[in-house]
Amino acid sequence: MSNYTVTSLFCGAGGLDLGFEQAGFKTIWANDIDADACKTFKKWSNAEVVCENISKVDLSTIPVTDIMLGGFPCQGFSLSGPRKIDDSRNSLYKHYVEVVKKNKPKIFIGENVKGILTMGNGSIIEAIIEEFSECGYNVFYQLVNAKNYGVPQDRERVIIVGFRKDLNINEFSIPQYLGKSCNLKDAIGDLPSAKPNEVCNAPFSSRYMSRNRKRNWDEVSYTIPAMAKQVTLYPGSPDMIKKDKDLWEFGKTGVTRRLSWKEAAAIQTFPREIEFFGNLTEIYKQIGNAVPVKLAYHVAKAIKAVLENNKYHD
Repeated sequence: MSNYTVTSLFCGAGGLDLGFEQAGFKTIWANDIDADACKTFKKWSNAEVVCENISKVDLSTIPVTDIMLGGFPCQGFSLSGPRKIDDSRNSLYKHYVEVVKKNKPKIFIGENVKGILTMGNGSIIEAIIEEFSECGYNVFYQLVNAKNYGVPQDRERVIIVGFRKDLNINEFSIPQYLGKSCNLKDAIGDLPSAKPNEVCNAPFSSRYMSRNRKRNWDEVSYTIPAMAKQVTLYPGSPDMIKKDKDLWEFGKTGVTRRLSWKEAAAIQTFPREIEFFGNLTEIYKQIGNAVPVKLAYHVAKAIKAVLENNKYHD
């Protein structure tokens, strides 16, 4: 079997879906609340894209597919922000659980930040696993770093995968990547010089200046964030200089600038031809919120291997 069908909740610009499509899956329905992200998704995909808060979507209109993807919003779980157990954004995974419970896909995939593992001393991840298990799934999770899967970026994420219990999959992990690593020179060294309107030029805050923001050409990038003004520096910028605890300054010999949105997209391993919609802030947000396409591809390949080795038939 090929072209396994996919539905996608909280799809954003589609980094997760793009990786799955590259591995032979086909997204037929997708949802997000962000209008610009939905326009971006529609531009590259033939899926039906419903731009609406998932709590307002009629669940009976969501098609039943082999796979369900759901990068439910992670801001409430993030290590970089307030970590409130009762954060309303943390409840969005419950909508995902509800759709999984109703449609019973063979496999569901979730993605979230590393902080989800320690949130509430582990109670959040335990609750998520328990709720999906009660829906009839064997659930596994794995902390991975995108840089270990050919992505030129330090980006730790938790991948949650559930297999419907009648598939009898009792163990699963994303295999170690044995391919070529990728650094910043590999990823963006061939891009033309960034145009001024492609780079965030907002003032640099004290938060920004509290740590080093520069990685060199032979290294991988720091994590690409969703907030434009927190995007790290172009590797051709001068090195930052540490002045004191939590205080750095820019080097004086050269031009310092943030990564352009095109450079950030390439570091997130989006195809070069992808067209993003919205203003510059919105474009950076779509890119920073995405799952790196190449990481998603390797997750998809691992899942496809399980599907094609499995003896279960409908």
